[in-house]
This record gives sequence, C-alpha cells and structure tokens, in this order.
Amino acid sequence: MTTLFEEERKREIAQYVQSRGRALVPELAVQFNVSESTVRRDLRDLEEARQLRRTHGGAVAIEQDSVEPTFIEKEDRYRSQKEEIARSALAFIEEGDTIFLDSGTTTYYLAQHLKDFQELTVVTNSNMVAEVLKQAKHIQILLTGGTLRHETQAMVGPLANRSIGAIRVNKLFLAMNGVDTDAGLTTPNLTEAETKRCMIQAAKQIILVADHSKFGQISFAKVADLAEIHHCIVDEAVSEQAIGEMEAEGIKVTIAGRTSR
Repeated sequence: MTTLFEEERKREIAQYVQSRGRALVPELAVQFNVSESTVRRDLRDLEEARQLRRTHGGAVAIEQDSVEPTFIEKEDRYRSQKEEIARSALAFIEEGDTIFLDSGTTTYYLAQHLKDFQELTVVTNSNMVAEVLKQAKHIQILLTGGTLRHETQAMVGPLANRSIGAIRVNKLFLAMNGVDTDAGLTTPNLTEAETKRCMIQAAKQIILVADHSKFGQISFAKVADLAEIHHCIVDEAVSEQAIGEMEAEGIKVTIAGRTSR
C-alpha cells in the first residue's frame, strides 16, 4: 500500500469510518499500514475536528449534518439576506478581474449581478452559475469540469481539482455550510471539501460569503481554518460574538449593506 502523508491519511480514515459507520483501531492500522498508536492519535485529531466520534477501541461516524439539502431546497432559505450579501460582494469585483465563484446559493445570486461587467473572467464549478452567465458575452466563463454532485450542482473530484490546480485567480467567493471558531469551515461531503481546498490554494484573496445560519454550525468534512479567510461578507443577523471571533482571526468583516469593519 502506498504510504500517505498525515493529512491525506486522516482524510481517508474519516471517509473510511463514515462509509462504514464504524471501525476498530486494529482494522484501521491494517487498512492504512500504520501503528495502532498512530491510528489513535489520528482519531483524536479527527474527533477534535468534529469529523468522527471516538469509542472504546475505535470510532463511529458522525451522522448529524452529513446529509446535505439540495440546491433547490436551499435556494429560498434566507433569500433576502443572501441577495443582500451578493450585492455587497459586487464592491469587491473590478473590471478585468479573474474571479472564482464557488457552488452555492449565495454565489448563484452574485452571478446574477455580473452581467453588466464589460471585462471579467469567471471560473466556476457550478452548473447553476454557468447557466446564469452563459448569455453574458462580455464575461469569459471557465468551467472546471469534474464529477457532478446532483445535490449541490457542483463539479467536484480529481478532474475538477486538477483543472483548479492549473490556474490562479484574483478573488475566490467561497460558499460554506458550517462556520465555527474551533472546527473552522466545514461542508457535508469529503470530495466537495477537497475541491474547495483546491479553490483556496488557487486564490490570491479569499472572500467567504455566508448568511447567519451558517455560523456555529459544524458539518462532516473540514475545508479550512477560519484564519485562511481574508474577508467575510455576512448579513445583519450574524451575532456580534461571531463577528468578534472572525476579527480575532484577522478576518475583515463586511456586514451586507454597511461598510466593512
């Protein structure tokens, strides 16, 4: 078996446990060709990252937040707040920019406001974003390709990751399911989490667009620590505590409809 780097091994252990529901330490040691003490250390780290729950002798999958609502189901949730965030995000885009729009309902609303730009390159892994912009002749659209996740209408996986790894963008507008001080940025699907990590690595400036319902939530797969984000655009219902925690991590915060803090 090919030796994995530590973070790769942890991701695969989390996926192994999630797909089977549970696993024992000796089983994982054999599966990943490491010592039982290494497995116990990895399980401890994965539990701290909220990616599984340790038990006596092994670990079990975390069931909550592992099933993601579909794009259609999420589209109308907090729609007015998402549209306000999208309008505020326009202030961060300039003519001539190359931007990445992640797959999400807020980025979908942002795409609807881009049609008046005369010179813009938009990279996206979202079928919905591409559909919105396909008639905008002044916007160059680059689709990542990849495997379609029907739940989110996102293109993810190795093909998407490879194409994202070959480019660099000025700004990434990142969507997320969970935003938590300790757990960081999380999403329900491991494969989609990996693709989001590739987006972060490809961007000079990372802008999180997240309505208040995402804060304090923890999903199955970790994408990044909060400190990896440069800017966050939120709606007015986000708590002062959440804003303070982001600012403590060095993140600039814009409350939609107001000036940045």
